[in-house]
Amino acid sequence: MVKPKKHLGQHFLKDDNIAFKIADALSDHHEKVLEIGPGTGVLTKFLIDRFDTRLILVDVDSESIVYLKQHFDLPVENIIEADYLKKDLSAHLGEKYAVIGNFPYNISSQIFFKILDERDKVTEVVCMLQKEVAKRLASPPGNKEYGILSVLLQAYFDFEYLFTVPPGVFNPPPKVDSGVIRLKRNGVTQLDCDEKLFKQVVKQGFQNRRKTLRNALKPLNLPEEVREMEMLNRRAETLSVDDFVQLTKNIEKWSS
Repeated sequence: MVKPKKHLGQHFLKDDNIAFKIADALSDHHEKVLEIGPGTGVLTKFLIDRFDTRLILVDVDSESIVYLKQHFDLPVENIIEADYLKKDLSAHLGEKYAVIGNFPYNISSQIFFKILDERDKVTEVVCMLQKEVAKRLASPPGNKEYGILSVLLQAYFDFEYLFTVPPGVFNPPPKVDSGVIRLKRNGVTQLDCDEKLFKQVVKQGFQNRRKTLRNALKPLNLPEEVREMEMLNRRAETLSVDDFVQLTKNIEKWSS
């Protein structure tokens, strides 16, 4: 048996019904499917029947890798011992792929930042993570949970919060509920603004989320024409993705 390791943030799901629901939430049409942190394969056993050799497993835990190779009939090159955050998997995943997994709580945000970097390749994501984080990512504008990753991800993905998972179905049980979400790549290939500046504006706006944008964005040395905009009387959490795009376009316009 594979023992869950605290330093890796492992909580192994042990309920097959929930595992099936998570696996079943992923669409069938993907060229490749990457499972992050399969552990003992509770999701893998439902995915392998549908995706066969299109399924790629990546886990940083060598003990899990040994277990997976012993218990699942996949080509050896499809079971990869690596840190997803650090490993370039493009040779295994090709041009388009979906992501699924029970994400470790302690690195879930970092996983999503990498997914953002690969947004032109990632077609869909189904994952379980801490409920609080799942709700935050799927939150609409005007909600206190709405934040940096909410805006950046919702710019490129459509969100659904699927269901909540209680602690008792894990070994060991976490101290909080988990949430399962699904992200599907939307039709936005490129934002109608400088995407690097957009990201900078969003991050700066939320770093002092209790302040108005006029004060929160001071470090960006905005042009006077932008500082006079009515929108800057609002807080970052009230702006939609489109609002942030429009603000970024105005900063570009008056800065040039």
